Amino acid sequence: MKKGFISTHFVVWLLILACLVPHACFAAKTETATKPIRIYIVTDLEGASGVYQFAQSREPGPLNDKAKEYLMGDIAAVVRGLRAGGATDVVVLDGHGSGAFVPHLMAPGAKYITGKPRPGPLTSLDESFAGMVQLGAHAMMGTADGVLCHTQSSRTENRYWYNGIESGELAQCAAIAGHYGVPTIMVTGDVAACREAAKFFGPDCVTVAVKRGISREAAELYPFDETRQALYEGARRAIAAIPKCQPYKLSLPIQAKKEYLVFDKPAAQQQGQDALATPGRRTTKEGTIEDVLKLTDF
Repeated sequence: MKKGFISTHFVVWLLILACLVPHACFAAKTETATKPIRIYIVTDLEGASGVYQFAQSREPGPLNDKAKEYLMGDIAAVVRGLRAGGATDVVVLDGHGSGAFVPHLMAPGAKYITGKPRPGPLTSLDESFAGMVQLGAHAMMGTADGVLCHTQSSRTENRYWYNGIESGELAQCAAIAGHYGVPTIMVTGDVAACREAAKFFGPDCVTVAVKRGISREAAELYPFDETRQALYEGARRAIAAIPKCQPYKLSLPIQAKKEYLVFDKPAAQQQGQDALATPGRRTTKEGTIEDVLKLTDF
C-alpha cells in the first residue's frame, strides 16, 4: 500500500507539472512577444535619396522643397520596414538644421518631432528605446568621396576630435544615444557615410547606401524604387540586429578638439562682400567635455 501510495502521488505530480509547464512557457512567450520595441529615428537631409547639392539642403526654394519630399519617401520606407520587423513604437526627429519635414507626407506608424526650440540634442530619446536609426546621414567633413560631407556646419567647415579620434555627426548622435544605453542599429546615406558607420559601430549595424559620392557635390544616384526597397528591407533587418548592436560610448571626461573657419565679417562688410564668400581663418579650440549631452555645445 505504501509503495502504491507513493507511486500514485508521483504520477499526480507529473500530471500537474505537465499542465503547468506549457502555461508557464506560454506566459513567458506572451511576455516576450508583447514587450515594446521602441525605435528612435534621427534624420538629416543631405543623405537622402536624390540629394547631392547644397542648394537642395540650405536655402528655401523649389530644389529644397523637392529634397524634403525625397527625404519623406525614405522615412516612409524605413518606418514601414521597422514596423514590419516588429517595432511597436517609432519616433522620428527632424535633425536637419533648418527643418525638413513635410507634414502631409508623414507615413503612418510613427510620431514626428520638428520645430525649434527643443529641449536637449535628441528630444524625447531615453532608455526606453531599443535602438536608433540615423537616416539621411552624411560623412564627416573632409571625406573625399562624401557627397555633401560636413560636421555640424558646412559653411565654417567644422572638424571635431574626441579622445583623439576625429568624429562626425554619426558618432556625435550615437554617443548621445549611448548615454542612454541605446545602440545605433541602422544608418542610411551615401557609400561614404555607410563606411563611416561600419568603422564606428561595427558590422552588425545595418547600413543602406542610397547613392555613391564622387565629390562633395557630385554623386552617382540610385533609382528611388531601388533605394526605397533597400531601405524597407534594411529596416526589417535592423530590428533583428538589435541584440548584436552595442551602444557607442565615449570615455569621460572627453578630451575635445575643434577646428573651424572664422570669417573676418567687418572687413568683408566694408568691402561690400558676403563674409562667407571671403577666405576664412582656420582656428583651433581645445578643452574638456564632462557631459556627453553637451557634446554639440563645444
